[in-house]
Amino acid sequence: MAFEPPRRLVRALGETAPDGDAWLAELPELVRRAVAVRGLTVERVQVPGGRSSLVVLVRTADGTPAVLKLAPPRARPESERAALAHWDGRGAVQLLDGGPGEGVLLLERLHPDVSVRSLPEARALLEAAGTLRRLWVEPPAGHSFETVTGRTGRQAEAMRAGAAGDAEVAPLVAAALRAREDLLAAPPEQRLLHGTFRQSKVLAGDRLPWLAVGPDPVVGEVAFDLARLVRDRVEDLIASPSGAATTRRRVKRLAESLEVDQERLRGWTLFRAVESGVRARRVGRPKDAELLLEFAAWL
Repeated sequence: MAFEPPRRLVRALGETAPDGDAWLAELPELVRRAVAVRGLTVERVQVPGGRSSLVVLVRTADGTPAVLKLAPPRARPESERAALAHWDGRGAVQLLDGGPGEGVLLLERLHPDVSVRSLPEARALLEAAGTLRRLWVEPPAGHSFETVTGRTGRQAEAMRAGAAGDAEVAPLVAAALRAREDLLAAPPEQRLLHGTFRQSKVLAGDRLPWLAVGPDPVVGEVAFDLARLVRDRVEDLIASPSGAATTRRRVKRLAESLEVDQERLRGWTLFRAVESGVRARRVGRPKDAELLLEFAAWL
């Protein structure tokens, strides 16, 4: 199969994955092999696609529409496979090929161009939150998923390094790190979480109206998962004269609707926004960093 990897994927791997070039060089052969082994017919590469994986629209041998997803080891595709298998289609895209192999997943075909983000904002938040709630289940016994403590520990170290000598972001980083310490001191019930949930990760389906895709699963408290949803459409929030007030109302409404402690949600929203903002500065996305850090300052 001859193709050019989507620019979005190439750019994102260049920012975050030092081994991205090597995986991209192998990608055509990986696709060819995955298609041949499964007897698939390729329709097209999904563009713009994701930031950490290649998505190919295919049909199985019996003509069933499906999605072939390939991701480098850094994106933890086997962790995604395990989470999708555990959810078994409840709130998330169905895994069609249960066997591991070369970071390849064969998935139920959804409607890739129709996400919940296409809905009016209030309805989008409602539908996204309802989808997220269905994913919050007990993790499987003896699981090997990363924990919120472990993931945010790595992120905290990167934040400290990114803020060193930077007086502009140091106060926000210090506040975010304090919030993390307080939140981890007395964690509530642990659940399997999506890990990177936002409106664009919820696609229209045929089996159910909306289904989640693209998890980077982690085990921890549900407020951590919900925190990423709070800042959805951050560019609209920043552009609005009432953005700060809207953000605080959003925290309150989402916490109440999903029965999550409001202060814990606020704390994880602060940590995740600052972490993303500092990372955006580090990889050369100053506009994104500015939006995220201004949003964090409202919390």
